Amino acid sequence: MRSSNPVFSRRGFSRDGGYAGFGAAPQAGGPAAAQGNPYAGGNPYAQPQAPTNPYAVGDQQNLTPDQLQQMYGAPPAGPLQTGRMTMDDVVMRTGMTLGTVIVAAAAAWILDLPVAVGFGAALVAMVLGLVQSFKRKASPALIMSYALFEGLFLGVISQVYNERWSGIPMQAVLGTMAVFVGVLAAYKTRLIRVNARFQRFVLGAAIGFLLLMSVNLLFAAFGGGDGLGFRSGGLGIVFGIVGVVLGAAFLALDFKQVEDGVRYGAPREESWLAAFGLTLSLVWIYLELLRLISIFRD
Repeated sequence: MRSSNPVFSRRGFSRDGGYAGFGAAPQAGGPAAAQGNPYAGGNPYAQPQAPTNPYAVGDQQNLTPDQLQQMYGAPPAGPLQTGRMTMDDVVMRTGMTLGTVIVAAAAAWILDLPVAVGFGAALVAMVLGLVQSFKRKASPALIMSYALFEGLFLGVISQVYNERWSGIPMQAVLGTMAVFVGVLAAYKTRLIRVNARFQRFVLGAAIGFLLLMSVNLLFAAFGGGDGLGFRSGGLGIVFGIVGVVLGAAFLALDFKQVEDGVRYGAPREESWLAAFGLTLSLVWIYLELLRLISIFRD
């Protein structure tokens, strides 16, 4: 279960519409269905198979009757005994990761670190985030290091914004909290339905958004000013709103990932990846809100 944030993760939804990494129901008439049902191939009335769980272990068919009796007679084991991910694990790891971001940001603010240090920390955080995203397993040390450097960058950039627009960091924090609560409520009430089409749309929109911002940055670096104007004026407001909406979509993907991980019994260490994805999404939203609010206050 990698981070569901499409910008930093290779994992998404499988081609048949299931959530990658957790298994999906094979289509009727497909190879998986035909293997268990000789009449399934080409049969439009064949029933789809039940979803498979990639985290299920063990082969009960080769157990002896005594072993089966002992297994079924034992008291039920909870997630703690089986090493499976729980919602408490996700909450705790996310709290640790976000707590590190907040403490590092506060330290950078109090110490009044130079802007160069902040952007250096941002570069390190980006590298660490990419390395973790392409790893097959979660690395708590890598994720916490990312949170530390990301926090340093946020503290520096927040102070820069605050010097020009007093109070804007707190406004962005409150806005980020509002987006989080709103998306969570919409997800729990199924106003937002995360499926393969939703994920593909978010991925395509994110790629297009990042490409446009990269082009704008290049024009700003070599031509001066605000480049193509994507971060100021009317266009800046439009792209700022798009950025916040994309961040909200990332959160919905993260919630889906957490829900599926708990439901299918993902290994406990996967909760670190869930915390990593949530942190990425919240940082994205905060930065976009900083830019958007600054435009309104100009």
